[in-house]
Amino acid sequence: MKKIRTLLVTFANNIGTAPITSFRGAVIEKVGRENPLFHNHLSDDTFIYKYPLIQYKKISGQPAIFCLDVGVDEIHKLFGQKSWIIDLKGTDIKLEVESLDLKTNTLSVNGHLKDYQLQRWQALNVENYKKYQALSSMVEKIQMLERILTGNILSFAKGIDWRIEEKITVKISDLQSINPSRMKDIKVSAFDVTFQCNVVMPNWMGLGKGASTGFGVINEIKK
Repeated sequence: MKKIRTLLVTFANNIGTAPITSFRGAVIEKVGRENPLFHNHLSDDTFIYKYPLIQYKKISGQPAIFCLDVGVDEIHKLFGQKSWIIDLKGTDIKLEVESLDLKTNTLSVNGHLKDYQLQRWQALNVENYKKYQALSSMVEKIQMLERILTGNILSFAKGIDWRIEEKITVKISDLQSINPSRMKDIKVSAFDVTFQCNVVMPNWMGLGKGASTGFGVINEIKK
């Protein structure tokens, strides 16, 4: 069991078709690159291979920032700025907070399976994509994706210093490929997934590659 704070900051601004990576870059420039939790880099060339504790989302066209654990404290480096004007691809935008949703979440692994929706999940790197395509049946492909999703959940747990000793159960019930999107000018494939899992996880967190920029967003399906 692990208790963790999360904060979802939704802004009233509508950024239209601007990619969330542009919003992320504008926020990073505003707070300064000396604050690595906002960008997960030690330097321009050195990436921090750790689960991102500050994540950028787009919800109904509006930008949002999701913070976990110490990321909840770090976000004050944005809120503490004298000016809330950011440069979004050459256009000055004054950020306006629409809502703040601060929660204390109790994470656990139990005997109950929760239903989750996972959107724009980047499950496959180049190597795994070849293995996935080579599988002959959909059952084998689903099993492979369930193993990858389990690994993504364990990576999240490690990133918040939560040691899971119980067996994780993941059952994918619906899988839809979505149109390729772009990340850093590279086309990436992704899935929209419905699955069951015995791990209690916070809504709006990201799983898998691109979790910091709106990929792999998870939300519980309430019955």
